[in-house]
Amino acid sequence: MTGENGQKKICVVVGDVADHGIPSALLMTTARAFLRQRTSRSGELDQVVTDVNLQLTRDVEESGRFMTLFICEIDRSNQVIHWVNAGHDPAMIYDQQSGNFEELAGHALPLGVSETAAYQKSDKEIIPGQIIMMGTDGIWEAQNPQGEMFGKERFKDIIRENAGQPAKDIIQAVIKKVDRFCHPLEKADDVTLVVTKIT
Repeated sequence: MTGENGQKKICVVVGDVADHGIPSALLMTTARAFLRQRTSRSGELDQVVTDVNLQLTRDVEESGRFMTLFICEIDRSNQVIHWVNAGHDPAMIYDQQSGNFEELAGHALPLGVSETAAYQKSDKEIIPGQIIMMGTDGIWEAQNPQGEMFGKERFKDIIRENAGQPAKDIIQAVIKKVDRFCHPLEKADDVTLVVTKIT
């Protein structure tokens, strides 16, 4: 999306609803609608998430359902990323020059748990060559027939090996490795991954 005064901003959201089935799918659909409606208006990311949480909590009252969320805004004009983490696995930034990974952490309740939950926006400068990854725990918690988890170290190895490839190829490399790791078992959880390369 484009911000004020022609600033180029891209908003990326990854969410994960507790449990599976139709009720969970409906919760995700509702959250998506709330987010689309709220991000169309002005306000910082922490305000956006607070407002969406309020609406969602009222919607799922007494159902026991909730969802984790990671939302970020990549401001290309000012070379900065803003984010809010609502109980989700931290996103990661991989710096090809240093070879280091950094987690974009944050500690707050998932959406739908409490109307009064407080959310905090964090910021970090970004530079060309960095890779931002947002995923769900269905990747690192995937298990092989021996009960071993895929883990984040295997995930990081794939990112290092494929850092020079386009974002879509990095995603495919991760999914293929996870599938191969789990075979012949079916994956027990959804696998979602968003990869953004800073150019």
